[in-house]
Amino acid sequence: MRLEGKVAIVTGGGSGFGAGIASKFIAEGAKVLIADRDAAGGERVAKALGANARSVCVDVAKAADVRAMVDAAQDHFGALNLLVNNAGVSHLPQPLEEVGEDGFDRILAINVKAIYLAARVVVPRFKAQRHGVILNIASTAGVSPRPRLSWYNASKGWVITATRAMAVELAPFGVRVVALNPVAGETPLLKTFMGEDTPEMRAKFLATIPLGRFSTPEDLGNAACFLCSDEASMITGVAMEVDGGRCI
Repeated sequence: MRLEGKVAIVTGGGSGFGAGIASKFIAEGAKVLIADRDAAGGERVAKALGANARSVCVDVAKAADVRAMVDAAQDHFGALNLLVNNAGVSHLPQPLEEVGEDGFDRILAINVKAIYLAARVVVPRFKAQRHGVILNIASTAGVSPRPRLSWYNASKGWVITATRAMAVELAPFGVRVVALNPVAGETPLLKTFMGEDTPEMRAKFLATIPLGRFSTPEDLGNAACFLCSDEASMITGVAMEVDGGRCI
C-alpha cells in the first residue's frame, strides 16, 4: 500500500501503459482518475478497477478540458497528489520531410503542449499544499532516437528536458518531477512505431533490446509506483529507462 491515501490523475489511462499505471496505483492504495479521449476505454478500465477509480473524457491538448479534468479529481476524491502525463501519439515511420504539418502539430499538441497545460493548473495546487509528484512518460526515443521517427523522437526529448527543468524549479516547494523512458511496448502504439505489425518487424525491434522483450503495462506500472511513492522522496529530475537495456 505504498500509495495509500494518494489521489492520482493518469492521462491516456484507457489503454496501454496508462491502464497499467492506473491498475498498479489502485493496487497500492491510491484513488485514480482515468483521463482519456476514448470515453469508452476510460470507463472500461475504471469499471474493472473498482470503486477507487473514475473516468473522464478529456482532450489533453485543450486547456478547458485539462482544467475540468483537475476539477473532476478534486470533486470525486477531494484531493490531488499525483499527476501522470502519459497520453501520447506518434507518426508512422517515414522520412522526416514527409511528415505532414497536421501530423506534426498533433504530436506537439499531445506530447508537449498537454504537459504545459496540465502544469499550469496542477502546479499552483501542488505549490500551495507543499507536496505532489508529476510523472511524465517520455521514451527511449528521446535518448537513443530511431530513424524515420524524427519528430516523435524530438517531442520525447522535450519531455525529458522539461522534466529536469520543472524539477529544479519546483524542488523548493516540495514538488518532485520525474519521467520514465519506456522502450517500445505491447500497447496500441506499437504498430504505429513499427509501421506494420509482422513477425519480421517485431524481430527487428526486439533485436535492439538486450533483455529480448517489449516493455509491458505492468513494467511501467511498477516503475511509476516507485517513483511516485514516498520511497522515492529523494529522487527528482530523473528520466529512468524501463527499456530492457536498449539505451546501454
